[in-house]
Amino acid sequence: MPDSIIIGAAIVDIPLSPVTPDIFTAHSTPLQRIAMGLGGDAANEALVLARLGHAPALVSVVGDDAPGDYVRRTLARAGVDTCAVTVRPGLDTGINVVLVRPDGERGFITSRSGSLRRLALSDILPALDSPALQGARVACLASLFVSPELTLEDTAALFDALKARGLVLCADTTRPKHGETLREVGAALSRLDYFFPNLEEAAALTGQRDPDAVADALLDCGVGHVALKLGGRGCLLASRDGRHLIPAVPGVQCMDTTGAGDTFAGGFIAALLEGRSFADCGRYANAAASLCVETVGATTGSWTRKNADARFSAIP
Repeated sequence: MPDSIIIGAAIVDIPLSPVTPDIFTAHSTPLQRIAMGLGGDAANEALVLARLGHAPALVSVVGDDAPGDYVRRTLARAGVDTCAVTVRPGLDTGINVVLVRPDGERGFITSRSGSLRRLALSDILPALDSPALQGARVACLASLFVSPELTLEDTAALFDALKARGLVLCADTTRPKHGETLREVGAALSRLDYFFPNLEEAAALTGQRDPDAVADALLDCGVGHVALKLGGRGCLLASRDGRHLIPAVPGVQCMDTTGAGDTFAGGFIAALLEGRSFADCGRYANAAASLCVETVGATTGSWTRKNADARFSAIP
C-alpha cells in the first residue's frame, strides 16, 4: 500500500549540457552530455520518495505511445505505484528539452500539445477512490499552474477531496502563468498543510521580496507551514509557531538545477512521513536537493538514502 500520493506531470526530459547562446547559430555543436531521463514535477518527487525507501503512488496522465511506455516502466522499476497513471489515446506524452547553462541554471523547450499540461480533475478524482491508493498518509500536488485543465476552482475542489480523506496536504508550485496573486489563489492555498515555493515563485504570488514578508503573507492567507526554497542559501521554514532558516549543505558544486525543487519536496515529504520535526524536514529536503544538483538531469543521479542521510548530518 502507498504511504503517499503524488499528483502532477510525468514526462521525458532530454537535458543538453552545457548550452551557450552560440548553439543556435552553429552548424553543429558537440556537447559534454546529452541524456534521456524521467522528468515532470510529480515523477521527480515520486522517484525521490522511492529512492528514500518510501512507497509513493503517482497520479498523472501520459499518452499511449513509446515515451509513455518508457515513463511507466521506469517509474514502476524504481518502486513507484503507477496504477493511477492514466494512459490517454491520441495524446503525446510530454517531452522537454532542457537547456542547461554553464552556471547550472536552465531553460525548457516544451510541447504545447503534450501531456505536461493535460492533467485534469477528471483524471485525479476517480483515482483517489481506487483501493490501491488507500492507506496513504500524505498527498502532494507537485505543481500549481502547470496544467490549464486544472483550474484554481478545480484545485480547491481537489484539495477539499484530499483533506476529506484525512491526508496531510502539500503542494509545490511554478510561477503563476497569468499573473495570479494571493487574491485569486489564496482560497486554494488556505487548504494546505505544507507549501514548497521558491522565493521567485512566492514573490510573484505575494508581491513581496523579503523572505520573511513572503512567509508572513502566505501564513496570513491560511497556509499551515511554509518551506520557502532559497537556492544556495537553503530554506526558510515558517509556521504560526515560529520559523527557522535552514542553511544549504556546504561545499556543493552545482551542475544543473533541474529537478532540485522537486527533489526538495520529495525529501521533505519523506522526512514528514518519518515523523521528523519541521526543522529536520527542511534539513532533509536541503540534503536531498544538494544531491540532485550535482548531476545533469532531474533524475539521472545515482545517489542513495545513505548519501542523503550523510548530507543531512552535515547541515547545522
